Amino acid sequence: MTELETYIKSYFGVSENSLKNMALLFEKTSLKRNDFFCQKNKPCSQLSFIKSGCLRVFNQTENKEVTQWVSMQGEFVTDLSSLIFNNPARWNIQAVTDCEFYTISKTNYADIAEHVPEWPTLEKLFLAKCFLTLEDRVYSFLSMSAEERYEMFINHKKQLFNQIPHHYIASMLGMTPETLSRIRKKSIS
Repeated sequence: MTELETYIKSYFGVSENSLKNMALLFEKTSLKRNDFFCQKNKPCSQLSFIKSGCLRVFNQTENKEVTQWVSMQGEFVTDLSSLIFNNPARWNIQAVTDCEFYTISKTNYADIAEHVPEWPTLEKLFLAKCFLTLEDRVYSFLSMSAEERYEMFINHKKQLFNQIPHHYIASMLGMTPETLSRIRKKSIS
C-alpha cells in the first residue's frame, strides 16, 4: 500500500475497492528544488499528495515576500481556487527541497465520482479539513502572541526547522526573522 493509499484509508475510511480505484487516478511525479508546482496568475491543474519534500506557498507584495504556508510530507498541495473554480492561481507554490508526489490531474479529479461512488462525501470531508486548517490559522493570528504561534508551530511542524530557511517560517508565523530568532533563543534556554 502506498503512502497515499494509507493516508486516504486512515483519513477517509474508504472501501478497499474505492481505494484502489482512487489510487489509479494518481501518478507519481517529482520536482527539483526551486522548481514551481504552480505560479501565480497561471492555471493550476493538479492536486498532489506529498510523498517527500517541502513546498512553499507564497506571494510577492510591493514590499516583501509573504509565505502563506509550507506543505510537507503527508499533506496535499494545490491552489484550490484554480483547481476548483478555474481561476488563475492566487499563489506561487515552489519546491523548497526535491519533492516526490502522487498527483491527480484536474481532469481525473473531475472524474473521481465515476470511479468512487462515495466521493461527494469524501470531498466534503477533505474541504472541511482545509477550512478547519484555515480557521485555526486565522484564530492564531487574532488571538495568540508571537510566542504562542511559535509554540503551536513547534508542536505541529517542528521538523521544518531543519528543512527550510527560517525566514520562510517567520513569514508564515507573521513575524520578522529577528523576532523568530529571539523567541527560539528564549525557548531553548
